[in-house]
Order: sequence, then C-alpha cells, then structure tokens
Amino acid sequence: MEFSIAPLKTLSSLHTDCLVVFLQSSEQAAAALDEQAIDAIAAQAREDGDFSGQAGSTYLANRPQGLAARRLLLVGLGAGPTDAQCWRKAAEAACAALKGRAAARVHLVCADAQQPLIDAAVRAFGDFAYVYTATRKPDAEVGCRVRSLHILVAARQAAAARSRLQRAEAVQAGVDLCRDLANLPGNHCTPTHLGKVAQALGKRHKLKVEVLGPADIERERMGALRAVAQGSQQPARFIVLRYQGAARTQPPHVLVGKGVTFDSGGISLKPGAEMDEMKFDMAGAASVLGAFEAVARLRPKINLVGLIPATENLPGGTAVKPGDVVTSRSGQTIEILNTDAEGRLILCDALNYAERFKPASVVDIATLTGACVIALGHVHSGLFSPDDELAQALVDAAKASQDSCWRMPLGDEYAEGLRSRFADVANIAGRAAGSVTAACFLQRFTKAYRWAHLDIAGTAWKSGANKGATGRPVPLLVHYLLAQQPAAGARGRGGE
Repeated sequence: MEFSIAPLKTLSSLHTDCLVVFLQSSEQAAAALDEQAIDAIAAQAREDGDFSGQAGSTYLANRPQGLAARRLLLVGLGAGPTDAQCWRKAAEAACAALKGRAAARVHLVCADAQQPLIDAAVRAFGDFAYVYTATRKPDAEVGCRVRSLHILVAARQAAAARSRLQRAEAVQAGVDLCRDLANLPGNHCTPTHLGKVAQALGKRHKLKVEVLGPADIERERMGALRAVAQGSQQPARFIVLRYQGAARTQPPHVLVGKGVTFDSGGISLKPGAEMDEMKFDMAGAASVLGAFEAVARLRPKINLVGLIPATENLPGGTAVKPGDVVTSRSGQTIEILNTDAEGRLILCDALNYAERFKPASVVDIATLTGACVIALGHVHSGLFSPDDELAQALVDAAKASQDSCWRMPLGDEYAEGLRSRFADVANIAGRAAGSVTAACFLQRFTKAYRWAHLDIAGTAWKSGANKGATGRPVPLLVHYLLAQQPAAGARGRGGE
C-alpha cells in the first residue's frame, strides 16, 4: 500500500474515493474542521441514531451532499482523551468499515501531526492490506481494496508528519517481513532459508552478515544448540547481523531471536492437534530480521547486533533424549529433562555468544512457553528482566508502539526448581510458573550485561479463522532501539 502526506485544504472540493474524518462524541467536534457539509452530515447521522461518536463507531455516507468525495467515513473517538490506544482503535474501525468497498484512494484527516494517528493509520491499514501469497494464490476478492492512503495535515506540520510517516512505514516494512517469514511452512522456511534471508537483507541495506554452519557451531562449542539440531536432517545455522550507525567505540545493543523453524517437541513429542502452528516457533528470529529491516531504513545513531540460532527440533535416531546431559557454550552442563524445552537451549548459547560484543543491552525474543499464554493470553508479551531501567524502557516502547508487554517476576525462589543432581542446571522445573522458570534458566547465561527477555508465545501469531503471524513485537523493538540514540532529541523520535 502507498502512504503519503498531503496538504489539508478545503475538504469539500477534495476528489477521493473516501474521505475519513475522526470525531469525538460531542456534536460540536465536527465544527472544528470548519466544514459545514461534514458538520451537517454528522449532525444528521447523530439525530437519526446512526452515529454515536463513541470510540470505534463508524458511519459511511455514499455520495455525501456538499462534498466532492465519493464517500465520507465518520469514525468516533469517544469523549475522553485521544491517546495512542484510542487512535489505534479508531484506525482499525476505519479499516473494518472499508472492507470490501471499492475505495482504492483514501484520504484521512489528521488535525495534529503530533498525535499518534499517523502511526496508528499506517499500522492498521498496513495490516489490513497484508496478504500472504508465498505458497498460495490470493483470493479473487480480497478484503482490502485500498491502494493508497493520503494523510491530510496542515502545511505548517508537513515536515513533522513526513518524519513520523517515515518511521511508521519503516516499522510496517519490518512487521511485514516478520509476518512473511513466520507464515512460511516449515519445509520452506528452514534454517538455511533464514540464513539466506539475512544475507539478502544485508546486501539490500549494506549490513554485515555472517551465517555459521554446523562446523562453525561446533568450533564455537555451542553444545546446547547442537543437541537440539542433532535430530534433524536440516543443518543448523547461527546468524549474526551487524548494523553500525554510531562510532565503533559505542557498545551495541543486541537482539537475540529464537529460530526453531519447526518444533515437534523432539522425543518429548507434542500432541498432534495444532502442531502445524509450530512453524511459528521461529517468530523470535523473524522479529529480529524485521527489526533490522526497519532500523536499516531509518539509520538511527546506534550500533546493533542480531543473533539468531536456527534449527528444527525433530525426533529421530540421533535426537537428544530426556535425561541427556549436554555442555553449553558457557561451560555449564544442562540436564535435558524435556526435549520440548528446546528454545531455552539454543538461546543460552546465543546469549553467551553475545558477551563478546560487550553490549549496552541484550533483549532476547522467543515463543518460549505455553505457560506465558496461560498467564497473559494473547494480549501482552511477557517481559522479564532484573534491570528496572531496561524493563521500563521496554514498557515505554510498548506503550508508544501499541505493542503491549507486561513485566513478570524473576527471582532465586523460582530458580530453585531448576536444580539437577546430574548437571549444573536442568532445562525445566515444575509446571508452576513455567514462563518464569524458563526466564530464570536464561538469566543464568546473562550475568555479564543488562538483559531482558520477551516471551511472545501468546502474541506472535493468531489461531483459528484468522490464523497467521502478527509481526509482533517488531514495533516494540524498533521504538525501543530508536529511543536508545544518544542525542537529546532521539527519545522523541522513538516514543510519544
């Protein structure tokens, strides 16, 4: 979809397939646009009971009297303050109202470029327009027929609006890449394919990319990653991406993404129902690649490293077994009590590898535990960190990007369940607080730097009729990274 900033002039003479206007619930809100025709239509719709102005309510007028537009769409904002969540809900309501409509060219009124409307509109319409086509032909009649969205702002705000639009488009490009990768079936999106995607990304944006194969992984003593990979005929990959936007002396931020391209559970085999959704178990890796796509477009003044351990987790004659003990890259031995707790195994080697960069921060992203879905559902990603400042920065980024997370506890009391009589640590504890004990396992390998863990098992994809990847938490990650720029003005660019 094409997005652009256009000058806000007299709306009555604007030729468009649909003009979208956002109004609060009070009748006087329309008058602020100084457009009598719109005010009259809104007043009549309220009087007829067709439009309440409540948050998310809509009214679509065809061939509206007094306007050159073919359609006028009124979208309610409610009576309260218009925060980022309100704008997101309103933008999504506008998309729903236009579903199936022959409105290829849409103009949207933005009264204030500092409002989160631009971000919300690009996210909503970008998601609305997304169609997966890698292994199927698109439906003849798709839900979104919008081809271009033009955001109308006052001339004095055009520069600020274009800057905000640039950021929003870059984030959406990252979200789309993440969704495309995560939606691919496991026989297409193999560890080798992830490596090729990373290399193509590096070539496109002039990033440094290394793709380590099995021999390199062995030389790096990544025994935990090797153990997970040994049951599959697909060779494992360890992917390293580097973006340099600041002086080499400035320590980088590091993103670590779980890249299990298909997770059967291994010998601890998962139930057959919905096992197909385990192709999404590389969504953490996809989100790292998506974040790099956005960062490479925006060129912030930071240094960034991406680490992706990529493998399948399959049963077989060579697969790791429950009770096996392996040695991780850190030298710590791990008793594998359950082969379906494989994500933490490949991540622990990557987290230890991250030490070599002397990072400013490390954030790992993983579809790690079903327990996190039980705790938080499909609304919030689980956030774990012993560092209050880092955790708050991620919470702020989540709020600014409308890509929510919720901070969960950590502590030695939870880690007690990971004790083993036969190794330094077991890879699972009991059922209670499973997402927390998984994070405690990872924490053992992060003592050398500031670290946070995002469990996205409940937010990386949707099931049911709308099955597919969401692209989360790319918006959260990009807003966090933009806010890490050292310049005083960088924080305003990264948040609200």
